[in-house]
Amino acid sequence: MEAIIFVDKLKFRYDQEDNYILNDVTFHVKHGEWLSIVGHNGSGKSTLVRLIDGLLKAESGHILIDGQELTENNVWDMRRKVGMVFQNPDNQFVGATVEDDVAFGLENNGLPYEEMKQRVQETLDLVSMSEFANREPARLSGGQKQRVAIAGIIAMRPEVIILDEATSMLDPEGRLELMKTIKEVRNQYNLTVISITHDLDEVAMSDRVLVMKSGKVESSSSPAEFLGRGEDLKHLGMDIPFTSQVLKRLQKTDFAISKRYVSENELGDELWALLSKK
Repeated sequence: MEAIIFVDKLKFRYDQEDNYILNDVTFHVKHGEWLSIVGHNGSGKSTLVRLIDGLLKAESGHILIDGQELTENNVWDMRRKVGMVFQNPDNQFVGATVEDDVAFGLENNGLPYEEMKQRVQETLDLVSMSEFANREPARLSGGQKQRVAIAGIIAMRPEVIILDEATSMLDPEGRLELMKTIKEVRNQYNLTVISITHDLDEVAMSDRVLVMKSGKVESSSSPAEFLGRGEDLKHLGMDIPFTSQVLKRLQKTDFAISKRYVSENELGDELWALLSKK
């Protein structure tokens, strides 16, 4: 698939500090791909996506979005292609009600009223928030707020959606519900998803994992390859998957499985197969 985002030799530092936050970063994101970007705090993840969204300007290097280079002259046009959902949704709300908030960007872009009304309804239906259309955003739960924030972005019909640790403030149930919503939205609109995350379930749902370390791209791999790195995950600010911990303990038993990572369903299948042979 053709790359929708291409980052080439990107360098960035704040206020001419000695140390670069990003140093010669190069990677690509394919059309329709879900890319997770992981790494310890300070590795440059959030800075990277803010550069892609035009919120920051690189010292050197190039960012191409859908084949066109991002510049100061076209940054506003390019932002229509890339929508971002932040960690705290309260920072994104501007409307008095949920439907007002989703309609805000459409109204600013001069969309005809009937089309705007239809898009608001469609996106609220998609994120299962239609029944809250007249509710004040401040009165919603954390997961509901994030779904409204996503609706506001999706209504603008971007080609790329960036989740900057959008699930980190949610409880496990809210996190899984939001990821299910993102998956449905992605399939509905053939969106490209870039996710900054520390969540293992979020990583497992993605197509590819980009590891940032000390301002550089440390590796690019499949979720299974990344989640199978064992103790090394701790140095990247991640937990070790439960199934990997089980696999490690099984190595000294009659139920040893020669894999470093499997999903919970796969682990169950593997154990059942071994039990059937006993």
